[in-house]
Amino acid sequence: MLNVQTVYKLYQKCIARDFIFLIPLVPLSLYVRLRYYFYLRSSGVGFPQAADSKWYLDYAHNLMANFTIGTHMNDILYIGYNLLLTVLLAIFKDPATILFIQAVTASLCVILVYKITRMLFNRTAAFIAALFYSYLWDITLWATYILTDSFFISLLLLCVYLLLKCYESDNRIVKVLFAVSLVYLAFFRPAGILSVAFILLYIVLRLPRKSVFAFLNKHKLALGGAAAAVVMVLVYLIAGHKLNALITSMQFNAKMVLYNIYAKGWIYDHPTPYDYKYKPDYTIDVWNSLVLSFIINNWEHILHIYGKRTVAFLGRWVWQTDLSSLLGIKLFLKNMLPVLLFMLGTIAAMWNGTFRKAAVIWYVILAVFVFCIIFFIDGMYRYKAPSSPFIAIAAGYGLERIIRGTIIIAKKMTGKLLWNNKGKFSS
Repeated sequence: MLNVQTVYKLYQKCIARDFIFLIPLVPLSLYVRLRYYFYLRSSGVGFPQAADSKWYLDYAHNLMANFTIGTHMNDILYIGYNLLLTVLLAIFKDPATILFIQAVTASLCVILVYKITRMLFNRTAAFIAALFYSYLWDITLWATYILTDSFFISLLLLCVYLLLKCYESDNRIVKVLFAVSLVYLAFFRPAGILSVAFILLYIVLRLPRKSVFAFLNKHKLALGGAAAAVVMVLVYLIAGHKLNALITSMQFNAKMVLYNIYAKGWIYDHPTPYDYKYKPDYTIDVWNSLVLSFIINNWEHILHIYGKRTVAFLGRWVWQTDLSSLLGIKLFLKNMLPVLLFMLGTIAAMWNGTFRKAAVIWYVILAVFVFCIIFFIDGMYRYKAPSSPFIAIAAGYGLERIIRGTIIIAKKMTGKLLWNNKGKFSS
């Protein structure tokens, strides 16, 4: 009896420590990513390359040869990734080594997924979410490309983890690390700006109103002075034509998106049979602005495009669903399962009062969703990929609720059966 109690106490101590659960998860995540990495490396074909991969590599080599950063949109808004890639190339020389680092980093982020879910929900949900993350194809795929995506996803997970750690403790080092990572995220790639905005929204909404007003009232002069200084700097830069290249390149990119994608009714970055066909109005009659004029004059058509992109965000499978055959129904249920688990996790978080604390998960997903809807969903769903770990977290919580509910029902049913049997026996 003593031995059983000792074993039970040891078991309780073990399951109370998170590293016990990470022991199988970390090797599994590494195995999934590195297996694919070494498969590509030994295949003879080599690693895949996107159209942007060559641009990033050329830019990094030019930066090493002549360290000058311009004021073009791609120079400023991708400065975080460009500098990181340049440093890695300077140290390791070989892009294949950088891809190996990407794969290992993406694999180890299973720890962040586990920790984030553990802080927001519970240990079981954390294990399930981390297990989902280990098998996410998006994470495995983009770790084999010289693109911003893999490191961006890892950085986004790190930011959310550090943010939640800030709420757990008053450690200044953690707060500084969070602030630095958040600024770095904003300049890692354009989508980072939107992610930062939604993370800041989460922080503001979690602040007590009285504390916010008290802080604003106490520091109104300092805040007003800082705002005035920012405005003066912007006026100086604009008046001195320092931002001409940035503004011109942003206007050009906006025009390209509107005229090459919006005007053609494309859902993705290429034509498909599911696009929305219409005749756009190119009249420029709103403040002499091409962008505002196009959006206002074609707002009804744009809403149709946004509606189709909302559906397309679920995955390309939504257009290929065939409910007229048994195989089609099976594929539909398979594709819908993550969606249903995500929805269940969302509803459960709202129902039991944890949503306000855990809302950062949904804010990050919303940031990715808004970016994809406003611009476009690329054919390989690259721009949706940053939401995948957070969808896995919500889905993991949804599955945990199902398991917990099943256990509770089973216990109640077992208890009733035992009671009934006891009653019959006693009579």
